[in-house]
Amino acid sequence: MSENDFIIVDEEETNKEDNRQDTGREEEKKEVTTSDHSEKDDDGYERICFICHRPESVTGKMVELPNNIAVCPDCMQRSFDMMNNSSMDLSKMMNIPGVQFLNLSDLDNLQPKAQKIKQKKKKPKEFKQLDIKKIPAPHKIKARLDEYVVGQEKAKKAMAVAVYNHYKRVASDTMDDIEIEKSNMLMIGPTGSGKTYLVKTLAKLLDVPLAITDATSLTEAGYIGDDIESVVSKLLAAADNDVERAEQGIIFIDEIDKIAKKHTSNQRDVSGESVQQGMLKLLEGSEVEVPVGANSKNAMVPLTTVNTKNILFICAGAFPDLEDIIKERLTKKTSMGFNAELKDKYEHDEDILSKVTVEDLRKFGMIPEFLGRMPIIFTLKGLDKDMLVKILKEPRNAILKQYQKLLALDEVSLVFDDGALETIAEKAMEKDTGARALRAIIEEFMLDIMYEIPKDDNIGEVTITREYIEGTGGPVIKLRGQQSIAMKEDHS
Repeated sequence: MSENDFIIVDEEETNKEDNRQDTGREEEKKEVTTSDHSEKDDDGYERICFICHRPESVTGKMVELPNNIAVCPDCMQRSFDMMNNSSMDLSKMMNIPGVQFLNLSDLDNLQPKAQKIKQKKKKPKEFKQLDIKKIPAPHKIKARLDEYVVGQEKAKKAMAVAVYNHYKRVASDTMDDIEIEKSNMLMIGPTGSGKTYLVKTLAKLLDVPLAITDATSLTEAGYIGDDIESVVSKLLAAADNDVERAEQGIIFIDEIDKIAKKHTSNQRDVSGESVQQGMLKLLEGSEVEVPVGANSKNAMVPLTTVNTKNILFICAGAFPDLEDIIKERLTKKTSMGFNAELKDKYEHDEDILSKVTVEDLRKFGMIPEFLGRMPIIFTLKGLDKDMLVKILKEPRNAILKQYQKLLALDEVSLVFDDGALETIAEKAMEKDTGARALRAIIEEFMLDIMYEIPKDDNIGEVTITREYIEGTGGPVIKLRGQQSIAMKEDHS
């Protein structure tokens, strides 16, 4: 046996080498772990619990499962408790035919499209923070509304003051002894009087997110239809899922008169009084959990909490038959004697809605608790012929100006004579749908003109006449550098 048959091993050197290798492996693990965490933190979005759909900022540190599935500690503990408290021995079920256990790898196909919740940043907010000194004064708000909305002076003044006071309250965020209540509004006016248009213009002016919903689709929770809290989900979507921006937005609920109490019904009023009751906490100001990217909590989407304390609610409705309730109340004051009033005094009063009281609305079917959270109630007048003519031509984005701009792109001037405007207004009055009818009427008569004009480059001006609107003639066409000629009427 030679010396070459023996290998001398230095145990200390071997241990040192092993330690170096282990240290290297640990460093590699650390590097990998660090990089993984950095990747998760850099995207700016929170992990969502796969079971309860709450974000990590609410639940605490998530437990990571395969296939990028995260479960919050509460759901994990509940799962363990269920297994421990169950009398069933799961180990004995492994060999039972027909029993299958959940394979986490199959969950990839079951998961819907992921929705993300943007984390609240501690840094300065990206959106424009409300500054009490920069909030437009009521007269400035009304002046801007005047540029887009014709008439409705009382309504515009009431909205300007209410909005100004509301956002002063939000900007100051005073929590002293005197707490300022929300300036929620209730608008009453016939269809087509400009209720929705006023709110849209207001939100655009203030640069705040706006959600518009219809009260007819709202039902009590658990019934077919939109949940009451779905209106907050729409506002969150309008704010690009930014909770802080949504909490300073406006929610407009139209057709609010459709959720009045049903006086003659033996069935459960799931879309009337119960909806009013459900809206109380939203109007007052509370924290509600709403789904992100969906209208229903049943969908597998994350949930987030939105505080409605600073959200401005504006409700509107036509309130049919409310005029009869007001007239009935006013005529009851009629009595014998020198102070007696004529019973037909209010029959032809066109401004009867302006005399509405809270008691009239209660009699209509609105519950006192709901009305108590709508401190500002005002009415809009129905549109007459003169107002419709003004709506056609005076606002900044008037319908006529839109068509004139379209033809100007073809280097053609469009003119409407006064007779044509009056006839259009008269036709709109017959439809009894307010300003909504104007666009449909003009669209009908402009169709042939918009089709024929681009055919001839020599046309320089088109004049819409009363005869063309009435169907007894055609528009007047003026060629470039020539006299006017009559275009053959062809819109039968």
